[in-house]
Amino acid sequence: MNTRVLWLLVAFAAILSPLCARAEILTAAQRQLLHQPVPGGVAIVEIAGAKQSNNAPPPTARYLDKPVLVSRTETGSWVAVVGIPLSAPLGSQNLEVLQGGKKSTFSFTVGDKKYREQRITLKTNKHVDLSPADLARYEREKKLQDDAYQVFSAQQPSNLLLDKPVKGPLSSPFGLKRFFNDQPRAPHSGLDFAVPTGTPVQAPAAGRVILVGDYFFNGKTVFVDHGQGMISMFCHLSSIDVKPGASLARGQVLGKVGATGRVTGAHLHWNVSLNDARVDPAIFIGMFTP
Repeated sequence: MNTRVLWLLVAFAAILSPLCARAEILTAAQRQLLHQPVPGGVAIVEIAGAKQSNNAPPPTARYLDKPVLVSRTETGSWVAVVGIPLSAPLGSQNLEVLQGGKKSTFSFTVGDKKYREQRITLKTNKHVDLSPADLARYEREKKLQDDAYQVFSAQQPSNLLLDKPVKGPLSSPFGLKRFFNDQPRAPHSGLDFAVPTGTPVQAPAAGRVILVGDYFFNGKTVFVDHGQGMISMFCHLSSIDVKPGASLARGQVLGKVGATGRVTGAHLHWNVSLNDARVDPAIFIGMFTP
């Protein structure tokens, strides 16, 4: 094999490596850490009777008519990793599973969780009520981002216990209910990290870049598909170092922290979505508080 061919093969392998990263097998301890079945949380649902087999495909699952991530365990069984939206009702919920051509229903219970409130008084409503032009722009951009959250690729994530994308303190928690001049706004859908402009942002797991843009509220933004409906969103960046379609290795820098969009200062806002439900990223980095 000549040197040119060898280097081409090495380069090709480097491109594919994030996509071919071995999926994590969830241990009992990891399942216990991730199982936080509250609105905005995660439910780990054991799929009884489903065993890993070299010849049989893994089971598939749906919740609220959305496809759900399914992961292997150390015993060879399968579990569903279900994202629970903040709007989910409390009590029993159903997970629909298809395995070996047979449909089954598994239930799990959603408990209660109280999220903090923040009330902000502004001198004018011009920063609360959007102009027609700004509203039209927001609606266009929202459609693009909603579509990104619904991407569901076949590959399992390389790791479900995620790395922090930046090193720094948290400045705003997930689920915070905000009121501007007594007008309610959508709850905070991610974690904010108080770090300075220029801080590198690293991919918390391997994945593929599915959307980049510069948006009215979110500023410079990157969406990363980690596999099976697990999507990360990073916004308010000062710069973006990746393009749509790029494969990212775990820990690879995708951009730098900034203060773009509708913000008052530099920070990183990080979302994690499962089955099109925004869930608390603190669950995946071992910082969740019940």
